[in-house]
Amino acid sequence: MRPDHVERVRRRLDELDIAKQPEDMNVPGFNFHKLRGKPQRYAVAVSGPWRITFEWDGQDAVKVDYEQYH
Repeated sequence: MRPDHVERVRRRLDELDIAKQPEDMNVPGFNFHKLRGKPQRYAVAVSGPWRITFEWDGQDAVKVDYEQYH
């Protein structure tokens, strides 16, 4: 992980931990959005092309990744 992303990633993961549904991540500055494809994945921005992506199962985020997907 890039050192300049640590705090931003931590904030997003903290929010993801308390979220009860994907839409709870629709926080100003997070640029929350659905991704195309199956299974349904979601993304929040970290910085530039870096994102935290995840799937949703019940009330929990699963398969959480920190990635540059552009």
